[in-house]
Amino acid sequence: MTRLTRPADERVNWAHSIPFFLVHLLCLAVIFTGITWTAVWLFFGMFAVRSIFVTAGYHRYFSHRAYRLNRFWQLVFAFQAQATAQKGVLWWAANHRHHHRWSDTDADVHSPRKGFWWSHVGWILCDKFKPTNYDGIKDFAKYPELVWLNRHDWVAPWAYGIAAYLIGGWPGLVVGFFWSTVVLWHTTFSINSLMHVFGRRRYETPDTSRNSFLLALLTGGEGWHNNHHHFQASARQGFFWWEVDITYYFLVALSWVGIVKDLKPVPERVLRPEQELVLEQELVLEQPDPPRRNCRGYLTLGREENATVP
Repeated sequence: MTRLTRPADERVNWAHSIPFFLVHLLCLAVIFTGITWTAVWLFFGMFAVRSIFVTAGYHRYFSHRAYRLNRFWQLVFAFQAQATAQKGVLWWAANHRHHHRWSDTDADVHSPRKGFWWSHVGWILCDKFKPTNYDGIKDFAKYPELVWLNRHDWVAPWAYGIAAYLIGGWPGLVVGFFWSTVVLWHTTFSINSLMHVFGRRRYETPDTSRNSFLLALLTGGEGWHNNHHHFQASARQGFFWWEVDITYYFLVALSWVGIVKDLKPVPERVLRPEQELVLEQELVLEQPDPPRRNCRGYLTLGREENATVP
């Protein structure tokens, strides 16, 4: 994989990144607070619940529209996703859509070709990508409650932090909230970094995406990353029965009680690894494109098109 040189405007703003590193340092406060069983249960509970909503909310719903929710549940999923402190739901989804359109090129916001650190977290700490690209998420930016939540992305994580303290005291806050938040950050970020470097490739996609059983377990199914880049529109990322996809099972359960509707399946033709890349997707970004050249590999709205990347 050829290494790309980042332009001058793609640099980490260390001063503005202090809160990110401070959360990591606060994990060391366990030396003073100690660990209780309540804190341990909070850790596993807050990690599991928020991990599900990273992939069910941020990713499969807001980024890919792989199923339908009514407006109330849409807001609930957005709040729960933002409790992970991974910025606003519209910011997250707009950047992820952009990533899929330009995956592994120099236009990709977190291209692995710009280095492991950059694809893992460096891009998030860069001022260039701080604003929300509302043009890239117009389908959800029309809801004022989502725009408000996106602009006040601190509300949900603060609510979780306060709840952790009220339930478990200082150990609950440090272990239950801060520890689970940091672990959740890095399991999520590993999909952008590790899953374009390590793992197995079932499908010959035009990017470097890979599958990992271990990361699939840790992220609720996101580790089936090569599957996902092969066919993005499905609510299911573990394409076969042996590929554990906890988030998909969660969504199926919610569909039984009417909360989730129209779960998009994986078409049979997509499951054949010898087939060329399926050029299908449910959404087209409505935003200006960088300078481009012709190539194959852009997934679009149910029809083949010449893809273009810089």
